Amino acid sequence: MDAGRLYVAVAAGGFRRYATYRAATAAGVFTNTVFGLIIVCTYRALWDARPHLGGYDQAQAVTYVWLGQALLSTLAIGGGGVEEELMERIRTGDVAVDLYRPADLQLWWLAADLGRACFQLLGRGVLPFLFGMLCFHAYLPPDAGTWLALLVTLALAMLVGFGIRYLLALSAFWLLDGSGVTRIAQLAGYFCSGMLLPLNVFPGTLGEVVRALPWSALLQAPADVLLGRADLLGVWLFQAGWAVALLGAGRLLQSAATRRVVVQGG
Repeated sequence: MDAGRLYVAVAAGGFRRYATYRAATAAGVFTNTVFGLIIVCTYRALWDARPHLGGYDQAQAVTYVWLGQALLSTLAIGGGGVEEELMERIRTGDVAVDLYRPADLQLWWLAADLGRACFQLLGRGVLPFLFGMLCFHAYLPPDAGTWLALLVTLALAMLVGFGIRYLLALSAFWLLDGSGVTRIAQLAGYFCSGMLLPLNVFPGTLGEVVRALPWSALLQAPADVLLGRADLLGVWLFQAGWAVALLGAGRLLQSAATRRVVVQGG
């Protein structure tokens, strides 16, 4: 099997693996829908008091909420991607088996995470989004070009999201227990991606800083594309630049980490 077919098979395996957890998927759809309802009510009250806050009208703000719920698990913004499994394999020493595979460690886990992300988008993300669009006055772009541009933006967001979480996972080579850095990353992900509030709402220097961080490529960038507020080329270059930087940093850290595989607990 050539390398390309190998990684496609790994991605397909990641998709099938998460597809087997039907009860967990149904529970996730319910959870995302409930949280979406709570956040939409909050946003509507906020936009009633401050119309056009962040440059969005209320319909656009509603769409923003449901897009966030669709992408929360897809991009593992709050954790829950393959990085947790990789951290555990590093802690136990099972990563040594991964290193003996005739495959690149980073590409293997990237393919697995892309398979996971595609399932989460289709299995857990689409239904809450459709529910929100049907039950609330929301904004939807009328042209197919915007939806195609959104797919490109989501693909780049998946690469950026994996790049962030792969670096976190590799920290376990030195920290052994990565729970602390994972919790910090979860908080940063929620705040800096725009999951709590659109980054356009943040004032002054704070807004400029969070919009320049890689987490803004996860939700704020796709939202701007969907809502018709983005310079497509600029957004794609921003996302691609962070994807290359993060994956390159992961490659360098991986090279350093594999020189010192630490086995803990047996």
